[in-house]
Amino acid sequence: MSRNCPGRRKRVGLLVVDEPMQVNGAAYPCRRIVRVTQPTTDRHGQLLLTPEVTLEGWWTDLDLERLPSGTFATNALVMALGAFAYNILRAIGQMGLLGQFAPIRHPGRRRRIRTVIQELIYLAGRMISTGRRRILRFSRHCPVFAAFQGVYEHLVPAR
Repeated sequence: MSRNCPGRRKRVGLLVVDEPMQVNGAAYPCRRIVRVTQPTTDRHGQLLLTPEVTLEGWWTDLDLERLPSGTFATNALVMALGAFAYNILRAIGQMGLLGQFAPIRHPGRRRRIRTVIQELIYLAGRMISTGRRRILRFSRHCPVFAAFQGVYEHLVPAR
C-alpha cells in the first residue's frame, strides 16, 4: 500500500503479512511488517533529485504493529509497556508451564506467549467477597490450577 503525505512531503509504503515462522520444525504464527519511506523534499522544502529510501522491518506477536499516536513519546511508552508485558508473560510461562506442576505436554524449554495467555491468563474463576476479604475461586477440576497457584505463590509473598 502506497500513499502520499503532502503535508510531510514523503511517500510511505506499508506491507503487513501474517505468516508462520518455522522454529525446530514447529510453525509459530507471526506478523511481518515492512515500511518503506521515500522523502521527496528535504526539511527546508528543497526537492530531492535522488531521495534517500528508508526501509524498516520487524516481526511482532503482541499486535503492536500499529502504534496509537503520531507523538513519539506516546509510542515510546506503548512500546516500553509492550516489552514489559512480553517479559512478564515470558517469566510466567517459564515458572508455570515448565515447572513441576505444568500440564502434561511434550517436553520443551519454552512456551509461546499465546500458549501462556491461553493456559494461565484465560482461566475461568469467580471473585468472592466475604468478611473483608476477597477470594479468587476456581473450578474444582481446573487442569492448570496447580501451575497458576505455583506462579502466584512464587510472585506474591505469604502474609
